[in-house]
Amino acid sequence: MADDCTKITPLCPVEDTVYGYYPSLAANAIFVALFAICAVAQIVLGIKYRLRLYTIVVFIGCAGEAVGYVGRIMMHSNPWNSTGFIIQILLLIVSPSFLAAGLYLTVKHLVLHFGPQYSRLRPRLYTWLFITCDAIGFVTQMVGGGIQASASDGRGSSKTLDVGNSVMITGIAFQAATMAVCGILAVDYTQRLYRRQSKEEQSQRVPSLKGPRAFTFYMCCTTTAFVTILIRCIYRIPEMAGGWGNELMRNEAEFMILDGCMIAVAAILMTVAFPGAYFPSISNRASNRLHEPMNETEEALHLHPIQAHPRST
Repeated sequence: MADDCTKITPLCPVEDTVYGYYPSLAANAIFVALFAICAVAQIVLGIKYRLRLYTIVVFIGCAGEAVGYVGRIMMHSNPWNSTGFIIQILLLIVSPSFLAAGLYLTVKHLVLHFGPQYSRLRPRLYTWLFITCDAIGFVTQMVGGGIQASASDGRGSSKTLDVGNSVMITGIAFQAATMAVCGILAVDYTQRLYRRQSKEEQSQRVPSLKGPRAFTFYMCCTTTAFVTILIRCIYRIPEMAGGWGNELMRNEAEFMILDGCMIAVAAILMTVAFPGAYFPSISNRASNRLHEPMNETEEALHLHPIQAHPRST
C-alpha cells in the first residue's frame, strides 16, 4: 500500500489498493456467519462426543476463517484499512492448515481401525509426519504473510515485499504437496484394503454405529473436504506467484469461489459429518492401544484369523 494512503481520496483511489475493489459486505458477512457457526458447533460436538484434538484444530481453523473475513468486512468501508488487510491476509492464508490437520488425524484412525498391515506407513506416522509438515507449511506462511503485511503497509521496500511473497508461496506449495502425498497414500491404502479383504470382512469392520450407509456418507464428506482444501491450496499458488496486486488477486469472484467457498464447504462437511458421531473409533483411546504397530506374528494372525478362536474384544 502507498505510504501516505489511509482512506479513499481522489489521490488514493480504490484502484490503487492491493485488491483494487471494495470487498463485498454481504458475501464476507455470510462467510463470517458460516465459519462462526461451524466453530461453535465444533465445540458443542467435541464436548458431546469427548473428542479433543480433532475438535481443537478444526475449531481454530473455523474461528480463524471467521476472523479473517471480519478483516475483509473492515476493508469494505475502507479498502486502505491496514488493520483489516493484515488480519485477513494472515488468517485466511494459514487457517486452512488447521482443517487439514483434522483430516490427517482422521486418516490415522481409519488405518488403525481397518488394519495397519495394509498401509505403507505406520499409523502414528500419519499424525507425526503430515501434521509436522502441515506445521512447517503453517509457520512458513505466517512468516511470509507477516513480511508481506509489514512491507505492504509502508514499512518495507518492494524487495522485502517480494521476499515475503516468495516465502508465502513456498509455504502454500509445501502444504499442497503434503496434502497430495497424503491423498496418494490414502488411495493406495484403500486399494490394498479392498484387494485383500473380502466383502464380508469389510462389512464387519464398518466402524459407524449408524450403519454402512452412514459411514459411506461420512467418508464422502471427509473426502470432499480433503479435495476442496487441496483445490484452495492449488488456487493460492498462482494467485500469490503473480505478485502483489496481480490480476488474479484482484478478481474477488474467483477468490470467493476458489478460496472462500472451498474452505466453507470443507468446514461445513467436517462439522455435519463429525467423526465422533460417525466414526467413534477416532475418540477411543483403547482402540489406539489395541491397534498399535503389530509384530510379524500378530500381523499374520490378523491377515489370516483363526475362525475357531476369535479374538475377544
